[in-house]
Order: sequence, then structure tokens, then C-alpha cells
Amino acid sequence: MNPVAILTREFKFFQDAQLLKKWTGDISPDSDFLVADDFERAVDAHRGNIAFRFEGKSTTYGEFDALASRFANWAMAQGLKPGDCVALYMENRPEYVAAWAGFAKAGLVTALINHNLEGEGLAHCVNIAQAKLIVTGSDQDAPIRAAMGLISGSPPVWSLGGKFGADLGGALEAFSEKRPDRSVRKGMLGKDLCLYVYTSGTTGLPKAARLTQARTQGMMRSFVAPCRITPKDKIYITLPLYHGTGGLCGIGQALMTGATAIVRRKFSASAFWDDAVNEQATAIVYIGELCRYLLNSPPHPKERAHRIRTGFGNGLRPEVWQAFLDRFNIPHLCEFYGSTEGNVSFLNFDGKVGAVGRIPGWLKSQFANIAFVKFDIETEQPVRGPDGLCIPAAVDEAGEALGLIGDDVRQRFEGYNDQKATEKKLLRDVFTKGDLWFRTGDLLRKDKDGYIYFVDRIGDTYRWKGENVSTNEVGEALSRVGGIKTANVYGVAIPGTDGKAGMAAITTEGEVDIAGLYKSLAAKLPSYAVPIFIRVQPEAETTGTFKYRKVELVADGFDPDKVNEPLWMFDPEEAAYVPMTQGRYDRLVSGGFKF
Repeated sequence: MNPVAILTREFKFFQDAQLLKKWTGDISPDSDFLVADDFERAVDAHRGNIAFRFEGKSTTYGEFDALASRFANWAMAQGLKPGDCVALYMENRPEYVAAWAGFAKAGLVTALINHNLEGEGLAHCVNIAQAKLIVTGSDQDAPIRAAMGLISGSPPVWSLGGKFGADLGGALEAFSEKRPDRSVRKGMLGKDLCLYVYTSGTTGLPKAARLTQARTQGMMRSFVAPCRITPKDKIYITLPLYHGTGGLCGIGQALMTGATAIVRRKFSASAFWDDAVNEQATAIVYIGELCRYLLNSPPHPKERAHRIRTGFGNGLRPEVWQAFLDRFNIPHLCEFYGSTEGNVSFLNFDGKVGAVGRIPGWLKSQFANIAFVKFDIETEQPVRGPDGLCIPAAVDEAGEALGLIGDDVRQRFEGYNDQKATEKKLLRDVFTKGDLWFRTGDLLRKDKDGYIYFVDRIGDTYRWKGENVSTNEVGEALSRVGGIKTANVYGVAIPGTDGKAGMAAITTEGEVDIAGLYKSLAAKLPSYAVPIFIRVQPEAETTGTFKYRKVELVADGFDPDKVNEPLWMFDPEEAAYVPMTQGRYDRLVSGGFKF
């Protein structure tokens, strides 16, 4: 890169960093200006603007605030006090946001529960939050009825449009749309709890991440500056509102600025461009797999006729990134790295493909609370030196990202409502005896120019033939093979071998030459990274936020008695994939194949 380009990029980074600081600089754990105040300030500035577009109907900021105030006044009439928790189990709709915004006005804590959950998972989320009341929507009658026997204390259920539980819609009409006085929240500070947002449960039951008022405010403001949002923008949100990216960052990007949130019940690749054009969207919120779905979809007549100028999200893989921008003519995307509960986050200000953010040399001191340390894949623990302390990762070396835990709003880690789960995320004695850091559980690397790249989730990276294998790298190679639609890669143990062998669950569109797939992959990957097993699924198994589920796949392994789908294995004698038969399975587990 020439010197002029470098200076231009550095200046833009500085401008964006200053804009971000302007939007987030007044957030403090000790402030009494809370989430409800942020909402009300925006309403007072933009009362006549359209806050929501949903299924052809508009809701102004004034109407949104009136409904939120009804929710607040109703909740207080139920005897709920500041600090009490309400479980919100409802499909995407404007009332979802009005409900938790209203509960915030009353000083209540809201548990944002995945509306796809059922049974034990649903009951677990309600129980761990100790919810005193459950609010549902029109689609949750059957699952909430079935789960009630597992929910502690049998909290009352109120439904907005459903038939199980009391009629919340009728009840709200009896309450005032006047805002509760701020004295209701007297004594509350930014460090107090606002929300529970749950992990997606890809490795067991969801964990309830504790979001304070200040943390929620920060998330809602974070992408206003990088995407340069104004009251004229219309932000298309197809992600679930129970999730931090769509429900807090996306909603906040709109409602903190006077812009419009275009909300859809759920993502639809076939309807995406019709919605974007018809609603005149100017910005989007994405998850990487959403972009992949759109890229894998047939051409749409409106896919370049839209007005989208920007967007933000995470998980956009390099092999999708540039192709997505080029095909759909979107000028700017702001990729970020971070977790709902964590204290490590990055923003890709300048759009460098593949990077999740950057730490320029001149800002290194301001990122002293973030570190990348050498990591042992086999033990799944950071490497420690003779002095017992962790060792910084080298330039371009993948290491676990850690965040120093402190009192600043950006360094706090509030943990989960499960102390054991919280303790697993803590790492002590990292660089000095007694220090305390947050474990992201992710491997990242930093290049010589300060760009940060996501490598893999810890546990997803596995070791085979003495080498570390990144599931993301293998998944990207598979996705470049014609006919393969999605690829979910994981490691499985083979009796009598060290480490874990690679296995991929794929979905296809059109014909895929599985027998000849090995040769294609061997040209793209090191030999040790080519998967030993291929499983062909009709549909990929994902969470509500499009993350691949792996626990069940790992449990099934490559046993033909457990897998009722086409299953292939690499036969080293034939140097090709062959169908997994019972005979081959028996020979494999008895050590009859040498890889």
C-alpha cells in the first residue's frame, strides 16, 4: 500500500474512532442516566418520526413510547418492583421492543428468551432468571403450556395475542400511556442489571448473560457512528430481537437516532430484496450465514435495485465477503467481533476484507486491556512459561483473545446467572500474579499492520496428525466446491488414533461428486486438514442466529447405526471417499485403516 493510501486510511480510522467515542463516551456504571432515559430522549427529539415498519404498518416514536409506558404502568400494577425480572418470550414485532423498554422504565429486568425454545431449554431460561412473570406473543401457546410443569413457582403468564394465559392486550388498554416518573428508578445506576440475554446453546443449555444498564446503552449506540446513521435511515432487521446483534445493536442503531427499524418476523432469503426495495431500506444488520444464504440464492430482479448503503454484523467469512459486496452492490459493511457478555470487541472501520478490526500502532496503549496469548489446542488452555505466566502470541500467530477485567464500562464482565459458568470464563495470573482476565474462547490473530482476524472457536479447532486444524478453514474450502451449499466442520475421535479426525456435515444444491471430492479438497488444503468423513444432510442444523449446531453431530460421529443420512469416509487405500458401510465401520474402529 502506498504512503498516501496508508495516511488516508489512518485519518479515516481516527475520524471513526472519534465519532464512536462521541456516541459512547458518556456511558458510565455510576451514571443515573439509564436505558429508559436514552429511549425517552430519542422520543422527545423525534416524536413524529416512524420508529417501526412491520408488515406494512407504521409506528411513530410517540406511539412506541405510549405503548412502552402502558407496559411499565401495567407491570407496576402487578406488584413488580425495581430489580424484579420479567421473562419476555415473544416473536419479532414492535411490541417486543416496547415491552422491554417499558419494563426498563419501571426499573425491571427483562429476560429476552429465544422464541424458538421449548421444553427443558425454555424452562431453564425462565428458571435461571427467577422470572416473576412471563409475557408471550401470538405464537407461543403450545410450547409455554407444555413447559409450565418444569418452570419453578408457576409464574403467571400473560399473552399478547395468544390464547394461553391472561389477555395482555386487553389489560394494557386500561393503563395510562403517561410515562412513569423517573423517581420510580431512583437510586438505580448504570451498573445495575437491565437485561438477561442468553447464549445460543450450541453446546448445551443456554447461559444467561447479565447486561447492565450501561452495557445495554453501549451496545445500542455502538454502530451509529461506524455506519453514520441519521434520522433519514431505514434499517432492515431480520435477525431475532432476543439476540444482541439485532435486538440491541440493530434496534439501538435506529431508535437512538430517530431512524426507522424495518422489522421482519424472521429472515427469508426469497423475500429479502423485495422487502429491502419496497421499504426503501438504507442499512442492514447481518450474521455471516445470512449473507451466505443470500449469495447462494438464485438471482433476484431487485437484488441491485435497492438503496442499501451500509450494514453491520459479524461472522462474515472472507470467501463470502467480497462476493457479497460485488453481487449486491453494497458499498460498506462494518464487520465486528465481540460477544454479548464479553469485554473484548473490535470494529472493522475501513472495510478491509477478512478483518474484524484493527489496533493501529498509535492506539496500542488504548488497547492494553486486550491481549492474544499462545494457546495449546490439545489441553484447550493458554501456554504458560517457566514463571507460570502466559506468553503473548507472535505476529500472525493464532492465540486466545483475552480482556482485562476492570471497573471501566468497557472492561467489566458481569458474568452469568450461573457461578460455575462464570468461573470458566475467568483466567488468573496472566501477565502478573493476581491479575484477572476474561477468556473469549476464540482464537484470533493480529498481523503486522494491526489488523485482527478471527481464526476459530476454541473446541472447534482440533488436532490431527500433530497439526492444528481450523474448522473455519476447512469449511471455507468445502464451500468453494461446486454443488456444496453449506459445510459444518468438527472433529471426531477414532479409536486407536491420536487427536481428532475431521468430519463435515454438508448440504448440497445440485450434483456433488463425493467420490471425487477428496482430490478437489487436497488441492485446497494441507493433507492433514482434509476431512476423513462426510455426512450429507437435507438441511443444516442451526440455532436461531444461524450458528451451526455441532453437539448432536459429534455425538452421532461416523457410526452408520446412528446416522440415517448418506455417510462417506476417506479410504486411504483408494485415495477417495467411499460409502460408509457396517463392514468399513467395524474395520475402522478395530484399527484396520491407516491414515
